[in-house]
Amino acid sequence: MSEPCIVITGAAGALGQAVAQHFLAAGHKLALLDHDEQRLRTVFGTPPRTVLHAADVTSPDRIGAVIAQVLQAHGRIDALVHVAGGFEMGEGVHQITRASWERMMNLNAWSFVALAQAVVPVMLRQGGGRIVAVSAAAASEGQALKGAYAASKSALQRLVESLSHELRAQGIAVNSVAPTTLDTPANRAAMPDADRSAWVPLDVAARAIAFLATPEGGAVHGQHVQLGSA
Repeated sequence: MSEPCIVITGAAGALGQAVAQHFLAAGHKLALLDHDEQRLRTVFGTPPRTVLHAADVTSPDRIGAVIAQVLQAHGRIDALVHVAGGFEMGEGVHQITRASWERMMNLNAWSFVALAQAVVPVMLRQGGGRIVAVSAAAASEGQALKGAYAASKSALQRLVESLSHELRAQGIAVNSVAPTTLDTPANRAAMPDADRSAWVPLDVAARAIAFLATPEGGAVHGQHVQLGSA
């Protein structure tokens, strides 16, 4: 069998880059998706056996078209790693606007549905696959000024669990990783005085994702692997 094909959304971001580099080093075929194709090309150049695509993860039609192009290039999709999402805070629950609510739900929950619509039929035809979403430790409980974000990540976790129950008998494993704060340059700049002892290094998160996205993690179903300590 040829090397597996891994689809990664949000690939130009800090975590997406770490995940992509992990799989590149392992020799996998990749499809790297991000909303900005030029950013992808700036970050990755032209790595071997890799296709780069601009993708709106909230649009089923656009995602479907991109997945069709991935199949033309690589012939199959063995794993989907859904890193893309969004974070906002600052509104109390009594102040949340419809626009901010829908933005969080679209980016963090509906995007998972849109991707599943495109990728699950492919994996069913193949007889198996792996789907890994990036959730958040914040999904486990409400937090002040993070209502819409926490609700959207909680919705993502319920979708992961539901899809897992729907697909595990067909050989498709569906899980998420739920990190606390990731140790990224952006987070360091935004929180220069924070205690980073509980932050999650990008390489640690990438290895956890890789475990779930490859056959080694095939016995894990419907789980949210928490990374870091609260």
